[in-house]
Amino acid sequence: MAAPKKGRSASAQSRPGRSLALILIAIAALTGGMFASGNTTPRLGIDLAGGTSITLEAKSGQESAINKTNMNTAVDIMNRRVNGLGVSEAEVQTQGDRNIIVNIPKGTNSEQARKQVGTTAKLYFRPVLATEVSGAAAASPTPSTSSSSSKKATDKATDEATEKATSSGTPSATATSQGRAVTDALKDDPTPSASSSASASAKASSSPSPSASSGAEAEAAKLQAAYTALDCRKEGQRAKAGEGAKPTDTTLACGTNSGGQWQKYVLGPAEVAGTDVKKASAVYDTQSGAGWKVTMDFTSGGSKKFASITGKLAKNQEPQNQFAIVLDGSVVSDPRVTEALTGGNAEISGSFDQTEAKDLANVLSYGALPLSFREQSVTTVTAALGGEQLHAGLIAGAIGLALVVIYLVLYYRGLSLIAIASLLVSAALTYAIMTLLGPTIHFALNLPAVCGAIVAIGITADSFIVFFERIRDEIREGRTLRPAVERAWPRARRTILVSDFVSFLAAAVLFIVTVGKVQGFAFTLGLTTVLDVVVVFLFTKPLMTILARKQFFANGHSWSGLDPKRLGAQPPLRRTRRPSAPADPKEA
Repeated sequence: MAAPKKGRSASAQSRPGRSLALILIAIAALTGGMFASGNTTPRLGIDLAGGTSITLEAKSGQESAINKTNMNTAVDIMNRRVNGLGVSEAEVQTQGDRNIIVNIPKGTNSEQARKQVGTTAKLYFRPVLATEVSGAAAASPTPSTSSSSSKKATDKATDEATEKATSSGTPSATATSQGRAVTDALKDDPTPSASSSASASAKASSSPSPSASSGAEAEAAKLQAAYTALDCRKEGQRAKAGEGAKPTDTTLACGTNSGGQWQKYVLGPAEVAGTDVKKASAVYDTQSGAGWKVTMDFTSGGSKKFASITGKLAKNQEPQNQFAIVLDGSVVSDPRVTEALTGGNAEISGSFDQTEAKDLANVLSYGALPLSFREQSVTTVTAALGGEQLHAGLIAGAIGLALVVIYLVLYYRGLSLIAIASLLVSAALTYAIMTLLGPTIHFALNLPAVCGAIVAIGITADSFIVFFERIRDEIREGRTLRPAVERAWPRARRTILVSDFVSFLAAAVLFIVTVGKVQGFAFTLGLTTVLDVVVVFLFTKPLMTILARKQFFANGHSWSGLDPKRLGAQPPLRRTRRPSAPADPKEA
């Protein structure tokens, strides 16, 4: 048997069954993954399956702040929040001068998404001046009672585990502030580090000198009355706690402890702002066994501020040695401080689950919105209209596919079986992958995405046609089918790769520069373009190689689509012997 010519793969010619087995195994694995995960249909977008529509109204103390620039910035941040885990196809867009509409498809946790878009993420680090369980009877001892008889209430963020902030410096054997935790683990089943309402508010707002002005005394009395009356168990009071307070003001806030009890706080002026946090991430700590935690890196300016506040608080007694991490007026964590932390980063660890850690990191990472928003309305969107449009679109797609199949059968005859089989394999891969992408990256199939899949039919069929026409050209030149297939493939392969690269590049650019539904179209178009290359290389070419060995195709049956007579093939090329030169020039 003659060795294959240089530059031609022997295995590709002699073992096409391996490629076919590989793609069939991939289809079987993806199908098995669908049934194993319990997701057998693609996740549909809001225009097909319905969902939740949220209308938010911008509000600000300064009316001039509600402008086009700030509104567009808010839309961008909200869009990144609700799509922070992938392609969830949520739509965020402005309506008028001061409203933002957020459409969340069915299948997304709408309550979680409402918190994501409605939270303005104004993060501050404030010193704790006083705290007690909301609704508990006031105790006579002051908050500075000894640690043996006083237990601190656990904050919601850390639940019943350790809350710590660590610096980025390298630990050393000697006592140092580098790499040290803020302080001890927080306690379960807490009792309040209570104080009387009067003494708590006095510590919160009393003037540092006896000669405080009457204005300061009036403010202190007002704050004392507000703290005494505050009941964080009531939603209305929680919403108004600290309302309108500036970062430089002493304010009130609410949070919850590990027992689910509401805790109320008196907090001093903010020392560190959310804008001083450069990055926040949710990570799983496998070394210490702390589980999920949120890490924060500070800017250079934020590092100095953080070191300053921890240095000041470390000199105080409990609870004045605590600082509260306040997110939009709610205390999400209140660690204690024993020394200044100068490393420039911190971590919050505790009994987070994955969702809680990622939600907190997501909000902190995307920073504060330039405006505050009030939830104006929340409505449920039905999919009746979208269902009708989907039905019409599927009918149009089926008609287009039927016309393509009819054309292939009439023009390519037997070769059309290879094209149809390749289309079915491409459809199976596309369906399975789209179904699995729903629960993994929250991909939702909307009407533009369906259009992208329909357009992909033409792109995939075009690849088959390029290959078939190259084979026919080789047959027209007088070659038999098997060498014609192998000679046609390198030429067709280059054309297919260039064509698909251009389509994929267009889809990638469209996906990057657009949002919402148009992204769905671009994502589907890019996905099906990649699958076209996979199908042509691992299914169409190997299948053609196998069928070229069959007599029906190899002998050029009239219904094979490769009949040399119909193609106008030239007679086979044969080398002829050149006549010898005459011996006598005169005879010539």
